[in-house]
Amino acid sequence: MSSQVSSPPLDVEMAGITKTFGSVVACDDVSLTLRQGRIHGILGENGAGKSTLMKILSGLYLPDAGNITIAGSAQHIDSPNTARQLGIAMVHQHFSLVPALKVWENVLLGDTGPLREKLARKKITEVSQHYSLDINPDAKVETLPVGVRQRVEIIKCLVHDPRIVILDEPTSVLSPAESDSLFKVLRQVVSQGNHCVALVSHKLNEILTATDDITIMRQGKVVTQLATSRADAAMLAEAMVGRKVNLPLALPEDRIYHGTADAPNENAAKPPTPPAKSPILSIQAAKACDTNGAVLLDSLNFDIYPGEITAIAGVEGNGQSAIDQLLSSLLRLDSGKVEVDGKTVKTGKPGAFEQAGVAVVSEDRHDSGCVMDMSLAENLFLANPQEARRGGLLQPKVMSARAQQMIEDFSITASGPQALMWSLSGGNQQRVVLARSLTSQPKVLIASQPTRGLDVGAVEYFLDRLKIAAEAGLAVLFISHELEEILHVADRILVLYAGRIIGEMPGQDVDMRRLGLLMGGIDEVPHSGVTHGATSGAAAR
Repeated sequence: MSSQVSSPPLDVEMAGITKTFGSVVACDDVSLTLRQGRIHGILGENGAGKSTLMKILSGLYLPDAGNITIAGSAQHIDSPNTARQLGIAMVHQHFSLVPALKVWENVLLGDTGPLREKLARKKITEVSQHYSLDINPDAKVETLPVGVRQRVEIIKCLVHDPRIVILDEPTSVLSPAESDSLFKVLRQVVSQGNHCVALVSHKLNEILTATDDITIMRQGKVVTQLATSRADAAMLAEAMVGRKVNLPLALPEDRIYHGTADAPNENAAKPPTPPAKSPILSIQAAKACDTNGAVLLDSLNFDIYPGEITAIAGVEGNGQSAIDQLLSSLLRLDSGKVEVDGKTVKTGKPGAFEQAGVAVVSEDRHDSGCVMDMSLAENLFLANPQEARRGGLLQPKVMSARAQQMIEDFSITASGPQALMWSLSGGNQQRVVLARSLTSQPKVLIASQPTRGLDVGAVEYFLDRLKIAAEAGLAVLFISHELEEILHVADRILVLYAGRIIGEMPGQDVDMRRLGLLMGGIDEVPHSGVTHGATSGAAAR
């Protein structure tokens, strides 16, 4: 440390931290040091205890044992307000925003003193510009897409200029460009100022490129601590789950497109020939707008077939959420139609797609995938309560017995069928949603962003289950922003841009140059030497 620093370095020492919830030991004698001027990555499976540890540091939980020292002084952090006074701020994985309030009102929540609206707007604008996280201070949070809400969470943290910044999965809904920008500025902050950063993430490449030090937790304990310069993706994945992981941990360099729209590829792959069998799900000329008239789906056309995984690739915000809502019976089309097994299904009618044989793993398991205050067993029977009903009444014993079988079949870690959903890790909550979807014997499974926020072991499990389902004859639609995962499982890839499909290619032997162009809205006509931009109504806005 430089001799010019007169005060003790802003190091955070967490020693012997233990925290239990009933019979579950979330943190077991954990010690961790965050150092001034460095970004410390914290890795672990869902439920490993990493978020619990950070919530203790931010004052949301009180530890059962252990000590915390900041800059050489022992601290008793008994509330978020105490943490804030010590210069600690946390960006939470799951939003802590009030949807009915504006951005600037959410940012000021918890502040004391007079309400200074103009000053708040000014500060938010300055911070958002500095961190390249564009946001309108006067926008209502409930009108913002999920990616923009994450920006609000980050700005809410950074607007107070904290000395100790905790980021819990901050990029799970940010684009790669937004993520890169955030980490570049964080690097400037820690290198130039009196700051230290803890980064909780399941993205191995993110940890490898953004951090200086790494701590890996498993089952509540620290299993590995090392400098980032000594790590690689395979090593981190194996340490996280305790075994080798059969997943592409990153895109190989020769499969990443780094170019521009210049020089069309004369050898670009033509779209694959559709299977000879009939599609099980067909979306035809689908158009939909939101309440403000903005185009969500723009003449959307595609088919999916039994026994294959069809993946939708694209930058977030191009209609993925609208497709999820459409097939969940939450969005009514303005025109066009959807057919399941040759029969037209009425859109926007509650339960219509479920009755037609469409099961959905929604992109937000907390918002529409499960009820957090209900038990695991109750959540498993939300879609089909009649399976546990006798004489018009639900039978708790039947529910528990069926739920216990699903817990075993899908390797769900929980204290039992009566465990409340909020007590499960994110990965196990997602397994509950998957179990409910697959055991309903659907004709079509829609998996929309199913691995968001999951660790590498949970991702491996989920993708393997999708493959098994397709091999058994199920038609699977996989919507994801994770290109590595798409390339790992897809039989066909459809590229979504501005609410419509602008390109298609086989899942194997992908033309990465063309895929990169399509995701950016550039549609090449193979062999013609012509390159042009998408010109749909949604794209022209």
